[in-house]
Amino acid sequence: MASLSIIVPVLDEEACIGAALAALAPYRARGAEVIVADGGSRDRTVAIACPLADRVIDAPRGRGAQMNEGAAAASGDVLLFLHADTVLPPDAGALILEGLRHTAWQWGRFDVRIEGRSPLLAVVSGFMNWRSLVTGIATGDQAMFITRAAFTAAGRFPDIPLMEDVALSKRLKRVSRPLCLTARVIVSGRRFDERGAARMILLMWGLRLEYWLGVPPAALARRYGYAPREG
Repeated sequence: MASLSIIVPVLDEEACIGAALAALAPYRARGAEVIVADGGSRDRTVAIACPLADRVIDAPRGRGAQMNEGAAAASGDVLLFLHADTVLPPDAGALILEGLRHTAWQWGRFDVRIEGRSPLLAVVSGFMNWRSLVTGIATGDQAMFITRAAFTAAGRFPDIPLMEDVALSKRLKRVSRPLCLTARVIVSGRRFDERGAARMILLMWGLRLEYWLGVPPAALARRYGYAPREG
């Protein structure tokens, strides 16, 4: 049986990292490895994470770079990249390992359910799941999982500040189609609650369209509100 490494990229996540890692304790008890890749948190994220993970490593800031560093430190045959505000469905590890073992697929993702105040989030979740099924493109919110061999063959996550998950999905499609698991991860809708659901939906659709039209990811990241940390 293949082994599983769960990689959690974090930056200033003290509010949720404790609960996120506590939820992964049953996976650790069954032999999965949990690695937290910190991008320079200035709050208590690292202190909270250390007793709840197998390893907490320092990494250059940027979700793609952090996940690459986590993958390099991992020992598992299968890599599961999990956002700190995302909760796995029951038996996710078994679903992943059995699914990859019995198929020709080398990577995949879960369906999602975004939880938040707006009823529009049910529509967003459904659209994300449908779009991913049709296009074979996954996003980080869908808890992407990849065999180590496929991750290496695809060249890891590209060093870009946004859309690193989409870019890697395009590369992985040359290796195999994704295994689309219908079990749902639960994703926090905090971004939608904070910025307004309708506004956030339009922003994300616009960014994705611009990405497909060739707008550089650095420009998209600035529009999203990402700014490199200084000092």
